[in-house]
Amino acid sequence: MRSDVKHFQCEIKDRIATVRLDRPDRKNPLTFDSYAELRDWFRDLVYADDVDVVVFGSNGGNFSSGGDVHDIIGPLTRMNMKELLRFTRMTGDLVKAIVNCGKPVIAAVDGVCVGAGAIIAMASDLRLATAEAKTAFLFTRVGLAGCDMGACAILPRIIGQTRAAELLYTGRAMTAEEGERWGFYNRLVTAETLEDEALKLAQKIQAGPNFAHMMTKTMLAQEWAMSIEQAIEAEAQAQAICMQTGDFERAYNAFVAKERPVFEGD
Repeated sequence: MRSDVKHFQCEIKDRIATVRLDRPDRKNPLTFDSYAELRDWFRDLVYADDVDVVVFGSNGGNFSSGGDVHDIIGPLTRMNMKELLRFTRMTGDLVKAIVNCGKPVIAAVDGVCVGAGAIIAMASDLRLATAEAKTAFLFTRVGLAGCDMGACAILPRIIGQTRAAELLYTGRAMTAEEGERWGFYNRLVTAETLEDEALKLAQKIQAGPNFAHMMTKTMLAQEWAMSIEQAIEAEAQAQAICMQTGDFERAYNAFVAKERPVFEGD
């Protein structure tokens, strides 16, 4: 998997990729280029054999301030409808790429996490945050609808319809404590331990059966649009496929030998 990216930071070590936006002096805003490169990077992750888990980290005490006011918001006011739709579809494609990348994604959120930054955290599978994290879907505060990049579909599934509606109508910040209590954040940690805790969680996941993790992520995404009957059948097929993997046999042999299984992802 490529780590020589231009518009964000990326480090791959021990099959864990750590990515973060790299403009801490401006609270890590997204630009046209970083949107597109992140989208392409997550799309390529589907085919990467050297990455099992992704940590999307903070930088300089903040996660992301969303779309850059000067580099994105200003130019958008001068675009025609065709150009605007091309942009909004591209930003939505980033969310689809994160959801469909086949690898668990952990957001490690500190400080400002707003706009498209909040969407990236929302699209991740797991989220850790510090007490200083302030998360806002502030699209209405810039004259736009709250239905941006899948927010009206995904956010209610995480925190509930009425809580999501409040955040999307008002654009107010969700405190870290609210985020944990409402289920947006898995847990809160200190700023000093945020990155370590995210890596520990990534390592725990990476040590598991990674083919099966891919199947779990796939089912979590696909079953939104299924009936219960369809979901049960889809999971029966997915589990039967996983039962053909080497990891399933390794787990059985380790149990018989009273040892801890060592998974290899096949």
